[in-house]
Amino acid sequence: MTGFVHSPESLHDAGAALAAEAARFESFGWMRGTSGNLSVVLSREPLQLAVTASGRDKGSLTPADIVVVDSAGQAVADTAGMRSGLARGTSPVMPSAEAALHARVAGLTCAGAVVHVHTVAAVVAGRRWPDGVELAELEMLKAIGAAAAGEQVTLPVISNSQNMKELGDRLETAWTPQVPAIVVANHGLYAWGRELLQARHHTEVVQWLLEVMIALD
Repeated sequence: MTGFVHSPESLHDAGAALAAEAARFESFGWMRGTSGNLSVVLSREPLQLAVTASGRDKGSLTPADIVVVDSAGQAVADTAGMRSGLARGTSPVMPSAEAALHARVAGLTCAGAVVHVHTVAAVVAGRRWPDGVELAELEMLKAIGAAAAGEQVTLPVISNSQNMKELGDRLETAWTPQVPAIVVANHGLYAWGRELLQARHHTEVVQWLLEVMIALD
């Protein structure tokens, strides 16, 4: 094990919060199967995040279903071994490859939480507006820090890649502080906030904006 050691209590709290948010998004149909992942920042120096484990149903996660990862998205410890309450024989938790992108977003934007969901609207929008989704004159824009009138913002769209370094580079190039989210074409939506509740709100609002734009097109 390397790096910072988190207490079982802090990991349990992070896991419980992530499990609750995952269940919420799964109930909307935004994390079908085992898709999507969520994270919260545990420490900045060094940067470490608690990320939902790979390959697990997001509607039935427990506080045990998280992995601690570093700034490269690599597991920094046997997360299961650092937490109490796991039954003997519980299968080890593994981070998704996309944990690296969560860490990249957290480092780039100073976000405290990152949400990644697979929504139909995000995929449709990515195909329909590959150069970005232009948003203006909508009251809900205020919920992501933009003006409801007299201002246009662009939700970035980047092409997908299975290489997280390449995908992270695309995100960093396209990222704008005006919009706390990005669409990955043919994949889904990433959104973030200073803490998990704000990340939830940004995710829901950006999803709403995408649905409106598709309906109006």
